[in-house]
Formats: sequence, structure tokens, C-alpha cells
Amino acid sequence: MLELGLKSLLAYLLGSVAGALVLGQFGGFDIRAEGSGNAGATNALRTRGAPFAAAVLLIDLAKGWIGAALVPALGWPAPDPALPREWLAVACAAAVVLGHVWPVWYGFRGGKGAATLLGALAGLCALYVVPVLVVWLAALYLTGYVGLSTMLAAASFPLALGLGWALGVSYPRAALLPALASFGVAATLFTAYTHRANISRMLAGREHRARRFVRPGLR
Repeated sequence: MLELGLKSLLAYLLGSVAGALVLGQFGGFDIRAEGSGNAGATNALRTRGAPFAAAVLLIDLAKGWIGAALVPALGWPAPDPALPREWLAVACAAAVVLGHVWPVWYGFRGGKGAATLLGALAGLCALYVVPVLVVWLAALYLTGYVGLSTMLAAASFPLALGLGWALGVSYPRAALLPALASFGVAATLFTAYTHRANISRMLAGREHRARRFVRPGLR
């Protein structure tokens, strides 16, 4: 339990280093006071432009990957032989995303966790980043809604896992599939929760479309 607690805490603290907020400190501004008020790459793009958004995205992706792939592999504290490595990695992946959404360094007001979640997914099993990105890009092109695209992409992960299992995709360890499936279902529900305001705006017909990325003729 000591290893699980300490490494999950470390992943959470790493997740709390929100790219938009760290870079904003150097620039003398708080992005949460601009645009949608969200400390993520989408709001960074809308309010501060592509170079700033790209830097935010890189930081948030990297910390997700580090939290899921490197933090569980640390040699300290001593590995607990009773703790399955797959479930430790999933716990750290969840913790790094929670840190981004509720960062302790920034008054527990962060972003929605999409980029950090993608980075964590890459750290857990990079194979499934591909279908998630394909679904996100397709949904964005067809609808223009970033929030909806993100929710559909998150939901595609457990669906892709199920398809992979049906097709006989093998994993390095047998316990990896149930751990990933649990993470995928939790991530889908959590993404819907963090995008609840987007859902309300879509239902009310007030959601912003990313028109530069959508198919021609979409209103």
C-alpha cells in the first residue's frame, strides 16, 4: 500500500503542473480569466494562438505519459510484490489526470484533462492511441464540436479494447486487459463529467464550433 499511495501521490502532483498555467505565469497572465476559463490546449489556442497551444499540449501530453509509464516503474519505494503492476500503472494514470483537473498548485482549478488522458493512455498501451485519435479527428471534422469529439474519443477506447479482445489481440500480461478496461470505462465517464458544461451548451444550441477544422458546408 505504501508504494501505491506514494506513487499515486507523485503522479497527482505531476498532473497538477498544468501547462497553460505554468506558461501563463511566465507570461504574466492566468488563462482561466480568458475565453472559456479552461486551462487546456483548446482555450489556449482560441485565446493565445497556435504556438502557445502547442506548448501547452506538449506539456500536458508528456506529463500524462510520464505519470502512467515512468512513475509506476520507479525503484522507490521498494516494489510491493503483492501489488499488480498493471493496476499500479492504472492508478498512477488516473492520478495524473485528476491532478490536471484539480491541481493542488493552482487552487484546484485546472483543465478538463483530455490531453493528459491521451498521454496517460499512450503510457499504458500506445496501441490504442490510434483509434482514439481517429475517432476524435473524424468527430471534429463531422461536427465541429471539440468537446463532443473528446467525449466520443474517450468512449472509443473501451470499445476498441473490446474489439481487440474479440479479434484476439495479445497483451504482455494477462492482467493488463481488465486493468485497461476498468481505466477506459472510468475515463469515459470522467470525460463526460468534465465536459458537462459542453453538453449543456450543445443541448441549448450555444456550443462553439471549431469551424476551421470542419467539413465544408457545416453550419
